[in-house]
Amino acid sequence: MLKLTAAALAMMVATGGAGAQTAPPSPTGAAYTGLVTTRWGKQVTPENAWRSYPRPQLRRTAWQNLNGQWDYAITKASAVQPTRMDGKILVPFPVESRLSGVARRVMPDDRIWYRRSFTVPTDWAGQRVMLNFGGIDHSATIWVNGAVAGSHTGGFDAFGIDITDQLHPGQNEVVVQVADPTSAGSQPRGKQILDPSGIWYTAVSGIWQTVWLEPVPKLHIADVRATPDIDRGVLDVEVALSAWANDSDAVRITARSGGKAIASTIIRANRRAELAIPNARLWSPETPFLYDLTAELVTVRDPYRGRKEGDRSSYDSRFTPAEDANYAAAPVVGAVRDRVDGYFAMRKISVGPGRVAGQPALLLNNKPYFQNGTLDQGWWPDGLWTPPSEEAMRYDLEWLKKAGFNMVRKHIKVEPAQYYYDADRLGMLIWQDMPSGGGEDQFVTGSSKAQAVMSSDMMAENQSELTRMIGDLRAFPSIVMWVVNNEGWGQYDSATLARYVKGMDPSRLVNADSGWLDVAPDVSDVFDIHTYEDVPNVPTRQSRRAIVLGEYGGIGLPVANHLWRPGKDNWGYQAAKDGTDYLARYRRKMEGVIRQAREHGLSASVYTQTTDVEDEINGLLTFDRAQEKASPEALSSIVAPLWPEKSAR
Repeated sequence: MLKLTAAALAMMVATGGAGAQTAPPSPTGAAYTGLVTTRWGKQVTPENAWRSYPRPQLRRTAWQNLNGQWDYAITKASAVQPTRMDGKILVPFPVESRLSGVARRVMPDDRIWYRRSFTVPTDWAGQRVMLNFGGIDHSATIWVNGAVAGSHTGGFDAFGIDITDQLHPGQNEVVVQVADPTSAGSQPRGKQILDPSGIWYTAVSGIWQTVWLEPVPKLHIADVRATPDIDRGVLDVEVALSAWANDSDAVRITARSGGKAIASTIIRANRRAELAIPNARLWSPETPFLYDLTAELVTVRDPYRGRKEGDRSSYDSRFTPAEDANYAAAPVVGAVRDRVDGYFAMRKISVGPGRVAGQPALLLNNKPYFQNGTLDQGWWPDGLWTPPSEEAMRYDLEWLKKAGFNMVRKHIKVEPAQYYYDADRLGMLIWQDMPSGGGEDQFVTGSSKAQAVMSSDMMAENQSELTRMIGDLRAFPSIVMWVVNNEGWGQYDSATLARYVKGMDPSRLVNADSGWLDVAPDVSDVFDIHTYEDVPNVPTRQSRRAIVLGEYGGIGLPVANHLWRPGKDNWGYQAAKDGTDYLARYRRKMEGVIRQAREHGLSASVYTQTTDVEDEINGLLTFDRAQEKASPEALSSIVAPLWPEKSAR
C-alpha cells in the first residue's frame, strides 16, 4: 500500500467519522483497542483459545496445547526477572490486543515476561520434549525450571526448543522474556508502528501464536519438502532429520488419494525421492484437490552389512541411484520410530504465452489464468495480528471466494499455518509478502532512482527471516508467488534477494519489487505497478515478464457504528458517498481491469483491500467483518468477464 508521500496524499480523501460513536481517551500506557470487536472475539475464552493442532503440514498425534491464561509482567530492560507478576494474559493474543486481557503498550526499553506451569504426560517417558512457539515478536529468551533452555529472534517464524534436560517429574515452570523495538528498530515488522495512524497499525508484541509441547524421538523428522512436477507426473520429496543418521536409518514415504496408497518408497535418511503420481488430479481454485503424504522414520537392515569394506561401500554410494535402489529394497526392522502426516497438491505456476501476442502471462497448470485478488493485511480489531479464532480466520477466505476472488496478496505479514491450510483446502492462491523492515530514512520513494543502504547486521537479519519464512511456508501449495519488496520499504539489493529466493524455491514465481522502484527486470517474474487512480493505469508491456496490478482500488466508505476510531479522520484513496456509489466505483475500476486483461494481457490484479483496518476504511468489509459494503454476489457478477471460458460452459 502506498506510503503517504505527497503523491499519495493527492489521491487520499479524508472521510471523517460516521455515526454517533465517540472514542474515549486511552489511559497512560494503555493501547487503544477501538470501539468495535468481532462476533468471534466475543466468544473467546481461556478454554477455547486456538485449540487446533498448529502445524498442519507436519502433524503428529501426541501434543499438549499451552494456550490459555499465563502470568505476565512488563518491566524495564534493566530489571531482573520479576518475582511478582502484574496479572494474567490470554495466550496466544499479543499484549497490546483486547483479547489478551492486557491491552498495554510496549516500548523499546520494556521487557515482557510470561510464566506458567505445566506437567508432562507420563506416557511421554523416554522421548524428547519439544516446547514449540508458533510466533513471538520479536526477541525471546526461554527458561524452564530456572535454567535457560534457548532463545530466538524473529517475529514471523515458528520455532521449537528441546527442553528435556531442564524437566523434572511433576509440575514444571516455563518463563519467557520478550523484547520488541517495533518501529524504533530496523527489524522486519510490516505495518506495525508505535504511534498508529493511517496505513500504519497498532504494534504487536510478545507471543502471538499457539504454544505447545510435543514428544519426539531423539532423532526425528524435522522437514518434509514436497515439490510437484505435473509435466513429468512426479512428486519430488525431500526429508530432513533433526541430526546425522546411520546407515540403518531410513524414511518411508507414502502418498495417498482418498485414503488409498498410490505411491510409496523407502529412502535413506536425509535424502530425496521421486514418487510417480499417475493420472494426477490437478489443484486449482476451482478444484482444490489435495493428496495425503506420510513420512515415517524406520530402521532398515543395513544394506551394506556383511559386505567387504561395508563402510567404504556405503560412503562411495552416497547420493547415487545405487543407494536409492538399495534402500528402496531394504526390509524394515521393528516399529516406526517417528511419523508425520501432511499433504500435497499437483499444481504448477509459471509464466508463458498468454492471450495477447507478445505479452507473457501467468499460467496455472500450463494455461493462462487470471488472478483476481485482494490486498489482505490480516489485522483484527480484537486480536490485532492474531485472529480471534480459526473460524474467524477462515471466514475471510470463504467470503472472498463468494465475491469472485481467487487470490489473496498476504500483505507484509505472515499468518498462522492454519490459514495456508485453509487456502489450500478452499482453493485460494496466495502471494506471500516478506514483511518489510528498515528505518524511515531507508524507505525508497516513488521518485527514487537508487535503493537503500543497509548495515551488514540489518541485511543479515532480513535475509535470515526471509529464509525462515520460505522454509516455514513452502509446503503450502496455495502459495504461488513470493513478494520480496513492497514499495521500496527497506528495499536493498533487490535483484540479489530475488535470485536467492528463486534458488531456495524454483517451483514458485518471484515478485522482486511490488510497486515503485523496479530494479530486477532480469530476475522478477512480473512487472508490478500500484495505481490508485479512479481508473487503473496500464503497466508497460514486457517481453519476458507478466504484467500485474499489485495494488489498485482503495475506495473508502465509512460505516456508522463500525469504525475503529470515530472522531478521527478515517480515509481511503477515493471517497464513496454511499453503497450505490461504492459499487459503481468498484465496477468502473474492475471494468478497467477487464479491459487491460483483454487488450494488454494483464495477468493479475490486487484490490485494496479485504477489510477496513483501524483508520483505513477502504475495505470490502468493515474491520469487525460485520458489514459488507457490497454483496459478494454483486461483486462476483462484476468480475465474471475476467474468465470468459467459464461463461461459455
